[in-house]
Amino acid sequence: MRMTKIGRGFLVAAALLFVLPFAGFAQSGEIVLKWPCIWVGKDSKAPAIAEIVDNFNKANAGKIRVEIEPSNDYNAYEQKVRTAIMAGVAPGDIFTLKLNASTKEFYSSNLLMDFSKDLTGEWKNSFDQGALQQSIIGGKLKTLPIETAVLPIWYNGDLLKKAGVSKIPQTIDELWTAMDKLKAAGIYPSSQMSGDTNAWTSMIWFSWFATSFGGPDVWDKPFTDKAFVESAKLMKRLFNDYTTPDAIGASAGVSGGHFLAGRTAIFSNGPWYAGRADLRATSFFPSIVIAPVPPAGPHKNIIISRLQANIAAGETKDKARHDAIITFLKYLTSKNNMAKLAESSGSMLAVNSGYVPTDPLQKQFYDLVGKGYQTANDLEAALGAEATLEFTQQLSALALGKITPEQFCSLVEKKIDR
Repeated sequence: MRMTKIGRGFLVAAALLFVLPFAGFAQSGEIVLKWPCIWVGKDSKAPAIAEIVDNFNKANAGKIRVEIEPSNDYNAYEQKVRTAIMAGVAPGDIFTLKLNASTKEFYSSNLLMDFSKDLTGEWKNSFDQGALQQSIIGGKLKTLPIETAVLPIWYNGDLLKKAGVSKIPQTIDELWTAMDKLKAAGIYPSSQMSGDTNAWTSMIWFSWFATSFGGPDVWDKPFTDKAFVESAKLMKRLFNDYTTPDAIGASAGVSGGHFLAGRTAIFSNGPWYAGRADLRATSFFPSIVIAPVPPAGPHKNIIISRLQANIAAGETKDKARHDAIITFLKYLTSKNNMAKLAESSGSMLAVNSGYVPTDPLQKQFYDLVGKGYQTANDLEAALGAEATLEFTQQLSALALGKITPEQFCSLVEKKIDR
């Protein structure tokens, strides 16, 4: 993984600010486990996680206590996790991360607990075995898969109807036609963004285009490949013709905010977004339809899917602390708690809880997975944080016409550590 000299200079200081101190015992002798956590605040998983932790603490009073350290900024949290581990300190007793080309390098660190010997029997069998295999690197299981996702696009059916669009687009030409009709009706067609560390919603669109042009293994190709160049051309078209005026530099909050306010008709995000209370409070909520992005290239029947969140633990030589961590993780990933988390948040989980969604929007996600599409990673999951950041930083320049699609792809390629 590449890192600048300046970056190395502030790693230790930043990590210490994040971590100090995460391990310790309460005066009573109970083991206190610190969990820096993003599933707080307005996150759809927050209520269930708070309840699960509270119930665990009550059941283990005087022995084990889990303390959540809230982090409401997803991007800042991910950077802090990377910074801490690179600086030689674990971010917490328990923490989550996105398993991608960048974070996989953490497996070489001795800071993360290897769950290989602990995950056995019923507990092991409760996990989705495909997700579990993806989480084994070099024979080590240093993270456990918790959340999976498919990343479709969302249509506001009420706005489509208002614009005279009678059906969900099945081809790329039908998509452009639908967007033209939305524009003619005075509706911004899609939510796009080029801000944050991963240009999240637009990165999803790009990933659909790229796999359509180059197939599910497109990420193994050089980023200068025609599949990526053609995808960049389509992203430029979306930004220039089919999104809001503030899309360049916009954050996920801005992109999602336009969809929530009914200003944009087409959006992209994962199943967890379906659990948002503010989304469910909208008048158009019952009209939402999710679907794959219509194929722009020759490869069809592919959906973008990823391991969205894996959970890790700080390595410890203290057997009591080790056992306390395993006790909590077994409780967290128990069938009842995973079903509660899936039902309340809309998230799709890598633990077999037996949960069957009855909520219409949640059910659409499960139905999409059940249609037998071939899966492919998104850009961030496939290429890691550094390449994704470069993608984000150059996306604005591409949209503004300051660089060509070919130059855009060349710049990203230079940041990919193959």
